[in-house]
Amino acid sequence: MKLRFIFASLLTAVSLNSLAAYPDKSIKFLVPWPPGGATDQVARILALPLTKELGVSVFVENKGGAGGNIGTQAFLQDKADGYSMLMATSSTNAAGPHLFSNQGFDAAKDFTPVVLVCTIPNIMVVPEASPWNGMKDLISDAKQNPGKFTYGSAGIGASQHLAGAQFKTVTGLDIRHVPYKGSGPAAIDLMAGHIDMMLDTGSLNNIKAGKLKALGVAADKRIPELPNVPTMKEAGVPMVANAWYGVMLPAGAPKDVTEKLNAAFNKVLKDPEVRKSLQGIGAQVDGGSVAEFTKFSQSEIKRYEGIVKMSGAPKE
Repeated sequence: MKLRFIFASLLTAVSLNSLAAYPDKSIKFLVPWPPGGATDQVARILALPLTKELGVSVFVENKGGAGGNIGTQAFLQDKADGYSMLMATSSTNAAGPHLFSNQGFDAAKDFTPVVLVCTIPNIMVVPEASPWNGMKDLISDAKQNPGKFTYGSAGIGASQHLAGAQFKTVTGLDIRHVPYKGSGPAAIDLMAGHIDMMLDTGSLNNIKAGKLKALGVAADKRIPELPNVPTMKEAGVPMVANAWYGVMLPAGAPKDVTEKLNAAFNKVLKDPEVRKSLQGIGAQVDGGSVAEFTKFSQSEIKRYEGIVKMSGAPKE
C-alpha cells in the first residue's frame, strides 16, 4: 500500500509539473487556408489575446491548398504536445470525409478536439457593381441565362462550395462553380467582377466597406450586423448554411495540455473585446468544454453526410 501511495504521488507530481511547464515556448496556430478568409480572420482575432493569456507567443501560420487538406495533413505531422494547434473547420473536419475519396487523414480519429470557437452563417454576396440588388434579380437573370453565371468558393469541400451547391439544388439554377485556393483569393476576384456571386462566411468587412453587396443571409434569422439584409428564406430561397470553427491538436495530445488550452480559449472568448471582434465578422461565439466539442465534432461528421448529399456536390 505504501509503495502504491508513493507511485501515485510521483505520477501526480509529474502531471502537475508538466501542466505548470506548459507552455514554455511559442505556439503555432495553423490555418489550412490562405490569408484573408474567415478561418484566417478568426485565428488572428484570437492569437494576440491568447499570447497574453498563455504568456508565450501564439503565431498564425497559413498553409492552404486542396480545400484545407494540404495544411491539415502537414499539421498532423507535428508533435501532439500543444505547440501546434489547428484552426479546424466544418469544411475540413466534417464535410471533407464525404467529398474526398482520399482526404489524407481520418477526421474521426486523427485529432484531439480542444474547443468550439464560433459559427458563421454564409451570406450571398455579389460585386458592388453588380446589377443585382436582391435575390429575385439574381434568380430571374440566372434562369434566363443558364450556365452563364459563376459562384466562387475557397475550394472543393469548402463551406462556400457546399452552400453554392445547396443553392443550386434548392433553386434549380444552372450556375458554374469556380474553386479557389481559399476564400480570400475568391473574394478578391469577386470584388473585381471576375466571378458573379459567392455564399461566403468571411465577407462581412467587405460588405461594410461597400465593396460587396449582401443579398441574403443563410441563417434562421437575420444577423445583428446586417439587420436590413433578409434571410435566404425571406428572400424566397429556403436554405440554411453556415460553417463552424474550432481548435484541435493531433491525436494523443496530453489531457492536461488540452484542458489548459481549453481553459485559456474559454477565458479569451469571454473577453468583451474578443467577442465584439468575432461578432463583427458575423460570428456566433461558442466556447465550452473539451467533452462538448468532442461530441459535437464527431456528430458533425455524420450530419454533414446528409448535407453533402442534399447539396448534390460530387465526390472528388
